[in-house]
Amino acid sequence: MVIVAGLMAGAVGTMPDGRPTPTELDVPRWISLKSDEVSARAGPGRDYRILWRYQVANLPIQVIAETREWRKVCDPEGSIVWIHRSVAKGSRSVFNGSSNEVPIRTGRDADAPLRARLSPRSLVSLEDCKEGWCRVRAGKIKGWVQADSVFGTQTTALCDAALPAGPRRR
Repeated sequence: MVIVAGLMAGAVGTMPDGRPTPTELDVPRWISLKSDEVSARAGPGRDYRILWRYQVANLPIQVIAETREWRKVCDPEGSIVWIHRSVAKGSRSVFNGSSNEVPIRTGRDADAPLRARLSPRSLVSLEDCKEGWCRVRAGKIKGWVQADSVFGTQTTALCDAALPAGPRRR
């Protein structure tokens, strides 16, 4: 049992700068919004002003920094805000932020038959990613999308955690 405890103790998540995270989960990582009414704040606390409100449940967001209670996140438009941990969930989804439909295929191949199309500005649940392809689900429809065609699959931080909260800087 001592060996198991030692291995478990070594499984501490880190921030991009190498510091341990309060949650012991790695940063960056993906989460989704729990409800369709989430306050986006300028800082990690209820005393910071609300910059805007997200009104889309299940929107994928990338955690780029965190405190015990607050998550600094990057959204599909590249904006950075703070949200309370209670308004986020670990289940994942992906977002088609483009103005084009994204093909949902029957297999992990660009030549696999088309199962459906993900409309622009639409969300689907994410089940798994392998070799540049992600298995998604929308109701009874399951299929594969190319990972780089949707927001919510990237493995590197999409926003700079050192920047202050606010809309995307151009």
